[in-house]
Amino acid sequence: MLTLPISLNLAEQRELSSRLEKRQMNEFMTTFTGLVQTCFDDCINDFTSKATTPREQGCVSKCFEKQMKATERLGERFQEQNAALQAEQFGK
Repeated sequence: MLTLPISLNLAEQRELSSRLEKRQMNEFMTTFTGLVQTCFDDCINDFTSKATTPREQGCVSKCFEKQMKATERLGERFQEQNAALQAEQFGK
C-alpha cells in the first residue's frame, strides 16, 4: 500500500473527520440492521400476539450473542492479516 505525505489545513481536517464519522455511522447502522433482520427472521415466527414468547426471546439473545462473537472474531482476524501485511511491506 502506497502512502503519501499529505498536509491538510484545519478546515480540511475537520471535513475529513466529519466524513469519516458519517461513513463509520453508516457502516455501523448497516451492520446493526442486518443483525436485527437476521435474528428476527430466524427467531420470530409467532405473530398471534404483540409480545414475543420466552422461546423467541431466548433465540434472539443467542442469535445476537453468536453474531457479535462472529463479528468480533472477524475483526481480530482482519487486524492480524493487516499486521502481517504491514510487517511484510516494511520488512522488505
